[in-house]
Amino acid sequence: MVFASLVFLCFFLPLNLLLYYASNNNTYRNIVLTIFSLVFYAWGEPVWVGLLVLTCFIDYLNGLWIEKARGTRWAKGGVIVSVVVNLAALIGFKYSGFIYENINAVFGTNFDIPKIALPVGISFYVFQTLSYIIDVYRDGVKAQRSFMKFLLFVSLYHQLVAGPIVRYVHIAHEIDNRRFNWIDISAGIHRFCIGLFKKVAIANVAGEFVKKYLDGNLADISVGEGWFGIIMFSIQIYFDFSGYSDMAIGLGRMYGFHYHENFNYPYIAKSATEFWRRWHISLGTFFRDYVYIPLGGNKKNAYLNLFIVWGLTGMWHGASWNFILWGLYFGVLIFIEKMFLLKIFEKIPAFFGHIYLLFAAVLGWALFYFTDFNKLIQFFQLLFGATKSPLWNYELTFALQENMFWMLIAFVLCMPVYMWVSKWVAKEMKYSQKLYPWVLSMAFQFVLLILSIAMLVGNTYNPFIYYRF
Repeated sequence: MVFASLVFLCFFLPLNLLLYYASNNNTYRNIVLTIFSLVFYAWGEPVWVGLLVLTCFIDYLNGLWIEKARGTRWAKGGVIVSVVVNLAALIGFKYSGFIYENINAVFGTNFDIPKIALPVGISFYVFQTLSYIIDVYRDGVKAQRSFMKFLLFVSLYHQLVAGPIVRYVHIAHEIDNRRFNWIDISAGIHRFCIGLFKKVAIANVAGEFVKKYLDGNLADISVGEGWFGIIMFSIQIYFDFSGYSDMAIGLGRMYGFHYHENFNYPYIAKSATEFWRRWHISLGTFFRDYVYIPLGGNKKNAYLNLFIVWGLTGMWHGASWNFILWGLYFGVLIFIEKMFLLKIFEKIPAFFGHIYLLFAAVLGWALFYFTDFNKLIQFFQLLFGATKSPLWNYELTFALQENMFWMLIAFVLCMPVYMWVSKWVAKEMKYSQKLYPWVLSMAFQFVLLILSIAMLVGNTYNPFIYYRF
């Protein structure tokens, strides 16, 4: 099940909210939320609920053991067990086919390639539980005594299948101390509607263009169509993932949880370094706190640590060499920026930094999109005019003219326009005695929700890119 579906919007979420707020007892609410989270996760693949619960139980026991044995060598043993179990599950389900393919290619063997379905969200909940175990070991958080509450933390459907990567320390207090709050309910619905609109009205429409221009024979499209297609993918993946994060954060607010932000308008960045402080923030901070700094950070083997982190970042996104190349590509850009490029950008107008970042990000998304290296090379040749394809054609002119208004909305929403407007509305609500800010806010939510549902009813194309990670 996904948030941007009629089943979720019209049945699952209303029923969950109704039963959840039927009592003000937090134990009851935790049970209801855990049950609904497991049902949500089992909707398409019920077999993987067992894997989720099993790894969760192992980490729960290890957390208790680590806290009890803190200060002794046995505590580290609990960390090792959790790391091995979780990474073994992640590698076994996500990377086993990739490993066998490369063994066959390098050594000329003929091993059968495992065909294992990837458990949805495994990349996210493995990192969540690992952060919990490490934080308990570092004495940064107390081990959770209740297995049900720990299962709730791991399985919360708001962020289970596609993030953000929520750390236990961020919501530990709220697991036991949530209270009904109209402000949270209102803010949560507002944020959810924005995320739903971003997903349905922007990401899905951009995805149609991507499918049209990038999934077919590249020899049949013009250079302009190639650039348009990859720019549309840049739009699709941002609104797809940030929209899902908005919905997750909004859902959390409805139930009294306050998740950290996962996106902060990355396309307004002026460097790759800044871009990755704004894009998928929870993943970047995870690798910083649990890989980069323990390896030595900036103090020891800084550049080696940098490339290790970016290689892992690419690998996290998928079991294919193009993802690793994509991660290392950004590692190289950040390395160059640290060496000298950022100093140059400080001395020239910010406009040039923006142009550089947008160009670099768009090319990076080409590495991300094409898993076939031959097609990737052909696509780069197309982009830079090294093929016999025409530079432009009438079909692209017609597509641009027909979708001009939609593209304007998409490009404007990549900038912090909503943030500026929301600050003004919040200020008016706080200091003004007038009714219109509240009416405008509610009307805005209603319009976004109705438009999104209408588009879902009329459109069967509703993919979610990060769902497979």
